[in-house]
Amino acid sequence: MCDASNYALGAVLAQRMGKAPHVIYYASRTLDAAQANYTTTEKELLAIVFALDKFRSYLLGSKVIVFSDHAALKFLLKKPDAKPRLLRWMLLLQEFDLEIRDKSGAENLVADHLSRIEQPLDPIPIHDTFPDEQLLKVQTIIPWFADLVNFLVANVLPKKASKSYIAKLKSDAKYFVWDDPYLWKYGSDQIIRRCIPDHEIHSILSFCHNHACGGHFGPQRTARKILESGFYWPTIFHDAYQFCKTCEQCQRTGNITRRNEMPQQPMLFCEIFDVWGIDFMGPFPTSFGFVYILLAVDYVSKWVEAKATRTDDSKVVVDFVRSNIFCRFGIPRAIISDQGTHFCNRNLESLLRKYGVVHKTATA
Repeated sequence: MCDASNYALGAVLAQRMGKAPHVIYYASRTLDAAQANYTTTEKELLAIVFALDKFRSYLLGSKVIVFSDHAALKFLLKKPDAKPRLLRWMLLLQEFDLEIRDKSGAENLVADHLSRIEQPLDPIPIHDTFPDEQLLKVQTIIPWFADLVNFLVANVLPKKASKSYIAKLKSDAKYFVWDDPYLWKYGSDQIIRRCIPDHEIHSILSFCHNHACGGHFGPQRTARKILESGFYWPTIFHDAYQFCKTCEQCQRTGNITRRNEMPQQPMLFCEIFDVWGIDFMGPFPTSFGFVYILLAVDYVSKWVEAKATRTDDSKVVVDFVRSNIFCRFGIPRAIISDQGTHFCNRNLESLLRKYGVVHKTATA
């Protein structure tokens, strides 16, 4: 037996013994804010889905009869063009041997009562009495230029200050001027800059470093940009360094230090057939007595010269260089090979020296 109200669902699991049903389980739950907006048909079908899910272990494999006071549910299971939500729920009901029967609300008292159980309230007492209003604590941030302003405006010196501090204060005061509500400083570059209190420093650093006009430059460039914008505070360069040091984007895309950078090699500028790379391939399975392949590749055009050889000695290399490179493509500027004995020998070196070809060796 299932029933639904505007704010809750109720269900009773019972087994009929003779003519009288014997109750096995009572279940109920409240609706959330979205479910409370469902239509009556959706709420009644949701009550059935809730009951079958709650009592699933009891009902699988048995004939299930659902009593509901909403007669439209009997025809809803046969309606193919229902709402998508109802179709999803009806698919969940397919695993049960289910029959829905109509039962008037007067006969479905238990499930109806469960769906309308009054929710116990836990009222919170309202405190309508307040103590007398009083100021408990005031936390003020005194700006770094407070002593300067007091001296300039009222000629008041800080109490319990050392003589050296008072002397420095009087010496520095001639570079500052108070124009209510700001303190201004005369710079050595003939620019008057506004003195910035501590709570504005971070926003100015962020604007001059992170924003479009900032460009994520280094601390020196950021500090100069702040000065050019007409702002000043004593620790401007130190604060700019700390801000750039903690900038996430600068840490991700900043310059690579010399310690971690890869060694750079100068690019080789050459024309076609000016530089050749040469090497042996093999040994391969013998074919007509040939075991090796001698390859030469032009560095610019990637042109390949190849020749099958029976051995990999210096004589084969000299003949190949003379006939396949010099005679066909002219004298190159350089030939690059590994440090094998078939390339590093007197015969090849004398040939290359004769024609002015540079022989470069590379590590394997």
